Amino acid sequence: MRTGRKKKLHFSKIYSFKCGKGGFEDDHSQIGGPGFSRVVYCNEPDGLEASFRQYATNYVRSTKYTAATFLPKSLFEQFRRVANFYFLVTGILSFTSLAPYSAVSAIIPLIIVIGATMIKEGIEDWQRKQQDIEMNSRKVKVHEGNGVFKQTEWKNLKVGDIVKVEKDEFFPADLVLLSSSYEDAVCYVETMNLDGETNLKLKQALEVTSTLNDEQDLGDFRAVVKCEDPNANLYSFVGTMQFEEQQFPLSPQQLLLRDSKLRNTDYIYGAVIFTGHDTKVIQNSTDPPSKRSKIEKKMDKVIYFLFGVLFLMAFIGSVYFGVVTRDDIEGGHRRWYLQPANADIFFDPNRAPIAAIYHFLTALLLYSYLIPISLYVSIEIVKVLQSIFINQDVLMYYEETDEPAHARTSNLNEELGQVDTILSDKTGTLTCNSMEFIKCSIAGTAYGYGFTEVERSLAKRTGSPLIVKGKDIVEHPVDSPKKSFVKGFNFDDERIVNGNWVNEQHSDVVQKFFRLLAVCHTAIPDVDENTGKVLYEAESPDEAAFVIAARELGFEFFKRTQTSVSVKELNPVSGKRVERSYKLLNVLEFNSTRKRMSVIVRDEEGKLLLLCKGADSVMFERLAENGRDYEEETREHVNEYADAGLRTLILAYRELNEDEYEVFDKRFSEAKNSVSADREALIDDVTEEIEKDLILLGATAVEDKLQQGVPECIDKLAQAGIKIWVLTGDKMETAINIGYACSLLRQGMKQITITLDNQEIKALEKEGEKDAIAKAFALIIDGKSLAYALDDDVKNLFLELAIGCASVICCRSSPKQKALVTRLVKEGTKKTTLAIGDGANDVGMLQEADIGIGISGVEGMQAVMSSDIAIAQFRFLERLLLVHGHWCYRRISTMICYFFYKNVTFGFTVFLYEAYASFSGQPAYNDWFLSLYNVFFTSLPVIALGVFDQDVSARFCLKFPLLYQEGVQNVLFSWRRIIGWMLNGVCSAIIIFFLCIRALDPQAFNKDGKIADYQILGATMYTSSSGL
Repeated sequence: MRTGRKKKLHFSKIYSFKCGKGGFEDDHSQIGGPGFSRVVYCNEPDGLEASFRQYATNYVRSTKYTAATFLPKSLFEQFRRVANFYFLVTGILSFTSLAPYSAVSAIIPLIIVIGATMIKEGIEDWQRKQQDIEMNSRKVKVHEGNGVFKQTEWKNLKVGDIVKVEKDEFFPADLVLLSSSYEDAVCYVETMNLDGETNLKLKQALEVTSTLNDEQDLGDFRAVVKCEDPNANLYSFVGTMQFEEQQFPLSPQQLLLRDSKLRNTDYIYGAVIFTGHDTKVIQNSTDPPSKRSKIEKKMDKVIYFLFGVLFLMAFIGSVYFGVVTRDDIEGGHRRWYLQPANADIFFDPNRAPIAAIYHFLTALLLYSYLIPISLYVSIEIVKVLQSIFINQDVLMYYEETDEPAHARTSNLNEELGQVDTILSDKTGTLTCNSMEFIKCSIAGTAYGYGFTEVERSLAKRTGSPLIVKGKDIVEHPVDSPKKSFVKGFNFDDERIVNGNWVNEQHSDVVQKFFRLLAVCHTAIPDVDENTGKVLYEAESPDEAAFVIAARELGFEFFKRTQTSVSVKELNPVSGKRVERSYKLLNVLEFNSTRKRMSVIVRDEEGKLLLLCKGADSVMFERLAENGRDYEEETREHVNEYADAGLRTLILAYRELNEDEYEVFDKRFSEAKNSVSADREALIDDVTEEIEKDLILLGATAVEDKLQQGVPECIDKLAQAGIKIWVLTGDKMETAINIGYACSLLRQGMKQITITLDNQEIKALEKEGEKDAIAKAFALIIDGKSLAYALDDDVKNLFLELAIGCASVICCRSSPKQKALVTRLVKEGTKKTTLAIGDGANDVGMLQEADIGIGISGVEGMQAVMSSDIAIAQFRFLERLLLVHGHWCYRRISTMICYFFYKNVTFGFTVFLYEAYASFSGQPAYNDWFLSLYNVFFTSLPVIALGVFDQDVSARFCLKFPLLYQEGVQNVLFSWRRIIGWMLNGVCSAIIIFFLCIRALDPQAFNKDGKIADYQILGATMYTSSSGL
């Protein structure tokens, strides 16, 4: 028996969305048209109507191959490489009479090399297959009829199925939310797997389906959903639900996306709308951009160069062979041993041109050993082993989060040693993204005696003592600040703490200030069952810091229901803690355009209050004339906080009258119910009108501490000659001071600041050497100016200015601007760029750069999943580049040059023997000697060189960072050095050949009295070549 339901709570009026109830004039006219043709019969997945629509199954495959396609697709991938294709052609020709060696000896090395690479591909794809099996075999409860739910594997789900997802489970497909364990059918969703954000999103079902709260209720449920076709847009959804002969609009608020997780909600019921490869997350899962290192691209050019040398050698030999063959008759049978009168076409003097052509083909086969057949596979083996060394480096292991370094691709190891420019995010990358409430300004009075790392850094630079509470505290070590006992709270001021705020002159303003912090947020309280302490699940570290600060200062937010927020606060009259409840009416959410959030509440006295917090750039202009009493002092404090590297927010409020609120609520509900393209604009217009005439309370200041070792790391990278750009959304003053704190900006640097407030940049006198100037300038530019600087007609001038500076800081930059700046630097300088970030907003930048480094921080795993290499802390970048990067670049460069050297040596001994034997096509070596030279006899020494070679130890790499410039300037893989190695190979071949020829002159006899033949000569030369 079902228990009686409580009175319906209209949670739709609380949050900034509202359930659709009625018709929907123009908003849904597109339903049924092109791009909006999907029809889903809920709870009837096997019905007659549903059977006519062939929708995708829920089986998801991420593998590159299937059992049927592995062989053809993998072979195609291998023979796309020009070297492998060449060896395939020579292998086929080896079955003809043109071949100077047996077909088996030509084919087996190719099979070994191709086979090894295919096995590697197969293993990697098998690992992806195992992940697919695990994903598709997950279980979820599916309605089978008559209110009965049964556990079913994800892969068996069909469009139209009704599923029950329980707390902390992932959604198996894209669902339309029908109801939840909450009275008003809301649920909390974590979308970290989709966008990298760890904050919880609030979803709500339509009011008409919110009563489907028990399994039995779903037995007779039938509805038809008409909606948009599958697409990749995570943040849009247009559809309608036909239920009980009425139609209701569907929006993204009812859509639960596959791979997001149900949090803080016992269960939900949902109807499957998109399955498998139709789901939005799979539609978004494009392959990451294919990145190849500059050395690998150059290596391809060297291979083409060797092909040119090979064809030239074959051409010269064939021309000479044709001339000599023709002279065999005219010159009186000079090569009588070839019996030219009875020769076949290969040595027929009467058909010398054709014989020369045939010899050319034979020579192409014979000299093919100039091209190293095992080069690609050897490099892949070396890079994989190098990646293992990176992954297992204990000095890049972060014990606190149990995170080692992880090279997600091995293609770019040597690029780590050639980085010219680093483009870094700030929040969460240079800083911890762990906010601490440290200062505040209330009613024009500054509170908080703490000091920041920026202030300590400033004290170091200027040599001045830190003044706190009017006292010189320089005796305290700068590097060991007072530790906060509460995470997120590092506030110290006896005027405020322990309820002392009641004695302040403006105690009423102080009360409203902290009450606003305790009420104006979307955090969710979670009581620890063991300690009884209230913990908070917040949308951002900033918001968590505000709620924690309010709690520590006597305004404890402890309970949230669908319609209220409850706070324990001090009653200044009685001196006792009392519980107050605030009825939530609306939440006007924060976004990057609005730069503020508000809540509208009704207090216990019946007053309607709008509580608002936001950036100073949008808040001061919204103050009422009678609400600016403390504006001047607050602005001054905010600027001081920015100078100290703190993130600031302005707090303000206003009282609303009933009529004003009624008009707002009606218009706001209409705007939220709209599903038209300009829906967001309509909402913004409505909120603009209510968020005005505010009364200023004060400002908050939170510190995002620098990660451990960041200043030292940046200083060392700068010493290595690497340019560092920081791309951040912070205010310019904050970014500049953080730049000083982390050694990005240094004393003595001249700052070039570009803002729209100062459009005329005076020309700077360029005196002295160019390098000296580069060390003396830092460029700081804000987001608005950057938008103009990235225009096609200006961007090259901007780049020219930027690369002339040692450090660049781009403030207030959007994710798109970060990616565009990265592309500009990469394409403009033609040098290796490295991007490093930790959030979903950094993904474009990471994928655009030559190397993307993801930091596994608190902003989710999206950056890591899009990166080439993942590390846990920014400071590990020092060892990754200066040690592993230097070693990998040197090893790969030397290994490839050595490969070319030994093959040129080997190939030229064959050529010299050919010349010595009148270009007869006779190989100097045994067939198997030829075949196994690269794949067996000389492979291991080269691999050992590529894996273990060290010019200096790790300690010296870090002690002398300028060693890194060897890679930046590409000293070891320039054309001059490559040609030098090849010429060295030619010289070695000449020495080996003539030394062996002279040493084995016919006076060399064996024990039977026979002279040394060509096979003994070949074995001797082979031993000499293999021992290089």
